[in-house]
Amino acid sequence: MSQCSLDVLRQRYVVEKRALEASVEQVLRADSRAGARAILAAIDKRRFENRSEGQRLRKMFRFETTFWESGHYAVAGVDEAGMSPLAGPVSAGAVILKPGTRIVGINDSKKLEAAAREELAKEIKEKAESWCVAFVEVEEIDAINIYWAGIQAMQRAVRGLGLTPQHLLIDAKRLKEIDIPQQAIIKGDAKSASIAAASILAKVERDAVMRALDVRRPGYGFADHKGYPVPAHYDALARLGACAAHRRSFGPVRKALGLPPLPPWPSASERDAG
Repeated sequence: MSQCSLDVLRQRYVVEKRALEASVEQVLRADSRAGARAILAAIDKRRFENRSEGQRLRKMFRFETTFWESGHYAVAGVDEAGMSPLAGPVSAGAVILKPGTRIVGINDSKKLEAAAREELAKEIKEKAESWCVAFVEVEEIDAINIYWAGIQAMQRAVRGLGLTPQHLLIDAKRLKEIDIPQQAIIKGDAKSASIAAASILAKVERDAVMRALDVRRPGYGFADHKGYPVPAHYDALARLGACAAHRRSFGPVRKALGLPPLPPWPSASERDAG
């Protein structure tokens, strides 16, 4: 085998990541040259990563798989995004994935780079049985508080699906006004592929809204920090004051407007009892 042949094999099986035929692998393993060893090392590394990712994905689908095996195929993952920012809407996603779906790299949206989230969002939309992203705008957040706004956004996302789910998997919450069997999973966006998919769509769609808002309300850096309370946002609040996109029920915004603090919100147990 010539150096030219090794270059072709490297391009085909390492760069282009094609599947390595058994006959070619046999030839490579009989070749003691460093170039052949390097090609095999890269392929072995990719195989190991693929096996590891396969194991991770099987774990991410364990909740869904249990329902699929019992004949419940319409399982929706539900999650919200944008609870902490000082400005902009809160969003929520609901996603029903088909049994056997494989989406490499799917994970809690907070653990992903923005470019990876964007690519995964496209794949989720293509492969999902049904999906929906819903919003609760600033005025409603201020009227009902951010906790209930998150609940409202998730309810709207579920109701916006193209088919009625047989079961809901929700990140750490329950939707009492939705009469569908449901399971609240603590840190569910890192444990359930459907919830992770919902978190990715909710985050990507909200980020797009904040980039558009940055054009309409320049100076606050909404396109960069998406309204989260980072030092640059506090500086902009101090310099420019609050704009119509800011949540007036949030302490830093009220301070910037010279408004008194609001009374404490009910505790989690008091909310659940309500």
